[in-house]
Amino acid sequence: MQPYQRQLIEFALARGVLRFGDFTLKSGRQSPYFFNTGLFDSGQALHVLGQAYAQAAMDARLEFDMLFGPAYKGIPIVSATAIGLAATHQRDIPYAFNRKEEKDHGEGGMIVGAPLQGAVLVVDDVISAGTSVAESVALIKAAGARLAGVLVALDRQEKGSAERSATEEVAARYGVPVTPILTLSTLMEFLSERPDGAEQLKAMKTYQRRYGSAYQPQSQ
Repeated sequence: MQPYQRQLIEFALARGVLRFGDFTLKSGRQSPYFFNTGLFDSGQALHVLGQAYAQAAMDARLEFDMLFGPAYKGIPIVSATAIGLAATHQRDIPYAFNRKEEKDHGEGGMIVGAPLQGAVLVVDDVISAGTSVAESVALIKAAGARLAGVLVALDRQEKGSAERSATEEVAARYGVPVTPILTLSTLMEFLSERPDGAEQLKAMKTYQRRYGSAYQPQSQ
């Protein structure tokens, strides 16, 4: 586990972004943990999140010309990531995000920010059904640009309707890398190092055996 991953987990726990317990997910599954990036809701929180996204992009050696954040949760994430890349890695990367509804006055259009061009890295919170990625890809292709990859905060590493996770399905469908900052495996590694994490880790392992995808990559 990299230092920025550990920092993000500890910060997420302190802010209530990451919680352990018993939660009912949208899928109906009972999960022993819940991760809500919407609670990164202050300047300091966005700073930590943006630094983590920027470092993950650099560590994965992703090649891209610009960033794109799908509305709505992707908007603060893409802004924070662009700042993190410029401030820490001296990479001044253009970014854009979309409107949910096309603007019919002023400059008009669906895209706010830099024009979509070249290799576009999509940054978002999580991948569930992959709908947000599909919408992003359509916008990117319509502009004559291409998808370079997807960067997300968390990969739950859960199988969907088949044996593959949503993250694996997106990577296979578009032929691009899908890079998570944290994974279920990362969270379990973190818990294994905590004296008070035994019960939580046991619940996570049970959940992984029941719902985990066939492929469980090790944490970075």
